[in-house]
Amino acid sequence: MAEQANYNDKVVRQFAVMTMVWGVVGMAVGVLIAAQLCWPALNFDLPWLSYGRLRPLHTNAVIFAFGGSALFACSYYVVQRTCHVRLCSDALAAFTFWGWQAVILAAAVTLPLGITTSKEYAELEWPIDILITVVWVSYAVVFFGTIMRRKIRHIYVANWFFGAFIITVAMLHLVNSAAIPVTLFKSYSVYAGVQDAMVQWWYGHNAVGFFLTAGFLGMMYYFVPKQAGRPVYSYRLSIVHFWALVFTYIWAGPHHLHYTALPNWAQSLGMVMSIVLLAPSWGGMINGIMTLSGAWHKLRTDPVLRFLIVSISFYGMSTFEGPMMSIKTVNALSHYTDWTIGHVHSGALGWVAFVSMGCMYYLIPRLYGRALYSLPLVEVHFWVSTLGIVLYITSMWVAGIMQGLMWRAVNDDGTLTYAFIETVKSMHPFYVIRLLGGLLFLGGTLVMCFNLYRTVAGARPVTAPIPAPVLAH
Repeated sequence: MAEQANYNDKVVRQFAVMTMVWGVVGMAVGVLIAAQLCWPALNFDLPWLSYGRLRPLHTNAVIFAFGGSALFACSYYVVQRTCHVRLCSDALAAFTFWGWQAVILAAAVTLPLGITTSKEYAELEWPIDILITVVWVSYAVVFFGTIMRRKIRHIYVANWFFGAFIITVAMLHLVNSAAIPVTLFKSYSVYAGVQDAMVQWWYGHNAVGFFLTAGFLGMMYYFVPKQAGRPVYSYRLSIVHFWALVFTYIWAGPHHLHYTALPNWAQSLGMVMSIVLLAPSWGGMINGIMTLSGAWHKLRTDPVLRFLIVSISFYGMSTFEGPMMSIKTVNALSHYTDWTIGHVHSGALGWVAFVSMGCMYYLIPRLYGRALYSLPLVEVHFWVSTLGIVLYITSMWVAGIMQGLMWRAVNDDGTLTYAFIETVKSMHPFYVIRLLGGLLFLGGTLVMCFNLYRTVAGARPVTAPIPAPVLAH
């Protein structure tokens, strides 16, 4: 533990705790709006509880509050241990924590009030965008400043992924959020029409590509070998995975704009790059799962490792489904349907949430010097949440494909077979199943919070560091 005292783990603990807090908040809002889609009266005729205002609150909470806090916690933990130095500035690291929480609270206030730019995943108005920029630049200074002070010449691959995520998200945010302020609470984008759409989905898809993929791959490349007690399957493949992914992902955004006013060449480029993206994505998935070579038996006895490996499996599934849905002929059916919602949540719940939870189960006992309170509760969490994901995504897949087929059905005389309201009515049972899946996933997360709370408050301190293998280079 003496060596650990040289690291700044206070800020890691703070972000780890808030990961769990914001996870529950964001998922609870998601369950509420899922219930509203089943029974619209649940908005109680209150504008700040309407679906249109709570939906961006849900996405911001789960992506930037829950996912963002997990990324801050894990990147700060990993960079110190792989560089063998303390974070370069304790004060700046503390500012990133309090600044990020201020951003989240500002979002929680403004979005239900209807103060929004209406840009997907970039709804926050310009004063909050400025705070995000300041916090993010500070984050970059802390992370790269620590890399520059490293005592190990080699930069481990997890830090490459974290670094790419930090730089690219900064660029995406600055370009897409460029706006002309009108009042303190209102601004207008500097772009217009199809250019605004193109810039927005260049941002929106790469928020998925770099915030929700590259950053979490950094977590995968550190915590899977640690928990498995095995070196990375192929370090060479991890480097190929990195460069192929960061080159290709940035081009994929136009696949969100098929059959719109976007030029056809741009739509086709987005489609081609999305299909190419399958190769590096599956290379990374194979690398993560094959890290268990020689240790497959641990999946039977280690539910924390199971979270991490199942998350990689969902990553593989989502990164097959995404390129497939980007093909124009498939997209003609899937576009604007709930199939897209199923796809997003197979990635969000199965990949991002599961890998984050696996990392928190690894981190929090070590950060507090405590033995995990209950492994059986981790088992309960795993199976309840997995069942929740399966119910959620399969109901949305079936509902979305049905939706698309009903929308395109025509009679012999060319008139539509179904009125729009008939498609809405047909969705109801699937929305109820989706709500049940969301409730199960939230329930599993509450079990995790109880388990980790009892771990931190427990009376079983661990006086010696938990042994972990050295990562292979």
